[in-house]
Amino acid sequence: MARLRDAYKEYVVPAMMEKFQYKSIMQVPKIEKIILNMGVGDAKENSKFLDNAVEEMTLIAGQKPVVTRAKKSISNFKVRQGMPVGCKVTLRGDRMYEFFDKLVNIALPRVRDFRGVSKTAFDGRGNYALGIKEQLIFPEINYDKIEKIRGMDIIITTTANTDEEALELLSLLGMPFRK
Repeated sequence: MARLRDAYKEYVVPAMMEKFQYKSIMQVPKIEKIILNMGVGDAKENSKFLDNAVEEMTLIAGQKPVVTRAKKSISNFKVRQGMPVGCKVTLRGDRMYEFFDKLVNIALPRVRDFRGVSKTAFDGRGNYALGIKEQLIFPEINYDKIEKIRGMDIIITTTANTDEEALELLSLLGMPFRK
């Protein structure tokens, strides 16, 4: 079903074992989960914006996102505690592999002036963060139905211990890093 999972088992695991001299297959890092997060600041004026964002996120991820709420009140932003401010979804298993496959092979190449994603967006623990400026790059989104162009954050959590291992893992899985 998930062709990326098969590719991981066939090509990525042996290549990583060789490069990092792991003793066991279980030491090879793998993608644990992918978190998509979309902040919807306009939701405070009009709750319809949040519904649209949730709908778009459902189309992109293939599962319904959870609405995130403000932890604290911030008067400068006119936000009160408990107000809905965005939505997020955590993908695991087959859906995660399918989303990653779609992101790498369909969505990212559709970005204007795309030269690859940054190699420096790792957090020191082997996780990768990626920001997208517009949701239009995903094939499920219909251009005519969009009210507002929104960006989103994509966090790829791996079991790698170092950024070097995570970089190698994501490169082998086809992530287009800048040269």
